[in-house]
Amino acid sequence: MAYFYVMTRFIVILLYALSAFSKSNAQEINKWKITDVQEMLNAEGGVVVLNCWATFCKPCVGEIPHFIRTVEQFKNRGVNLYLLSLDLPSQYPEKIQQFIQHKQFTGPQHAWLEETDADYFCPKIDSLWSGSIPATLILNRKTGYRAFFEEEMTSAKLEIEIEKALSSRKVDGSL
Repeated sequence: MAYFYVMTRFIVILLYALSAFSKSNAQEINKWKITDVQEMLNAEGGVVVLNCWATFCKPCVGEIPHFIRTVEQFKNRGVNLYLLSLDLPSQYPEKIQQFIQHKQFTGPQHAWLEETDADYFCPKIDSLWSGSIPATLILNRKTGYRAFFEEEMTSAKLEIEIEKALSSRKVDGSL
């Protein structure tokens, strides 16, 4: 009987420790307002790839793995990926977090946009954005490069656009 008690306590402690470990390794999902997105875009010094997506959007989910792989290839050149979830408030944070863990979308900065009025937040990311997703903004503030894509992007197209952002010249024509 004592053996059973000791083993049961051991298993409970082990399961608790494993649960705590898995939660601590979970990727944090920040809650951002559109003003937070704008601050991030203004503060970043290198190339920013901002991908707007949602768990219910099949094309969005399909492109994220190659976004992660492609941007990782450019990491040493100052390229950063931000994945901005446009999921409903009922999905934040648990369901989005579970989805990200299940799909193994690790590496980039994750955030959830705490906004409901697309007429308000869409033009703040791009004046022509209709609100459809996937949508991607590629920005290099140092050079003034800005490109917005309201479509699913292939790895090849993303790589070409990142190269353009990296090699673009300053707005005044100087390097």
